[in-house]
Amino acid sequence: MTQSLDPYIIPPPFPDHTQLPESDGTFVKNFQEHPQSILLTDSIGPVLERIHPDGQYAIGQDCGIYWRETEPPEKGAEAPDWFYVPNVPPNFDGEIRRSYVLWREYASPLIALEFASGNGEEERDRTPLNRTAGGPREKPGKFWVYETIIKIPYYGIYEIHTGNLEVYNLDKGYDYQKLEPNDRGHYEISLLGVELGLWQGSYQNQTQLWLRWWDEQGNLLLTGTERAEVERQRADRAERSQQEAIPRLLGMGLTPEQVAEALNLTVEQVRKMS
Repeated sequence: MTQSLDPYIIPPPFPDHTQLPESDGTFVKNFQEHPQSILLTDSIGPVLERIHPDGQYAIGQDCGIYWRETEPPEKGAEAPDWFYVPNVPPNFDGEIRRSYVLWREYASPLIALEFASGNGEEERDRTPLNRTAGGPREKPGKFWVYETIIKIPYYGIYEIHTGNLEVYNLDKGYDYQKLEPNDRGHYEISLLGVELGLWQGSYQNQTQLWLRWWDEQGNLLLTGTERAEVERQRADRAERSQQEAIPRLLGMGLTPEQVAEALNLTVEQVRKMS
């Protein structure tokens, strides 16, 4: 007598970023959060280009990090206001990322930042995942997820209204320990070779306290617009210096050709500036 065998039931593969929601349908952001994210991304760009000459890194701004499968799916995701993941492609399988799916990447962000509109209670929530059968299935706290599951080495919480900044670091990869600021009032993000702190100034028509990066020597990391302005000022100073030098050199008896060679100008420029 022959006995038929039931075919193996193969579970469906874990979904990827194209199969998961990229939004939970809420809008709870204030007007500072968008420029704040741009400011962080723009100014740290040259640092990341040096670290990743191959371009293998990704930056998320209020994008979901999926860390478990749930129903509905967005309950298994957290969306830091800003995060950086090293050594992953900026796109995934040639497509623009809709979210960051941990079970597809196997790589955690190096740093995540939250811009708290309130008192930071949600961002400090350490409520663990309830694994009890039949128990309530509330969403675990954001702090607990970052610390225990995703294991993000650096986690910063910036309370926009109070200007309070807290930065945590995974101690030996297990628990978050609150970092103390250095003498400059900055927090050292040693794995990235930068410091994080607060800067009072104007950006995109808003004057207030902003999260900004500094290098390890305490130099502010500039945005593209700021770098362009510095270069313009430097060029203006160089031109003024040349304009002052040309009459002196001509007065010493040098020919326009000699002055042009000395100042790395054309003869036409020398004659025009004199």
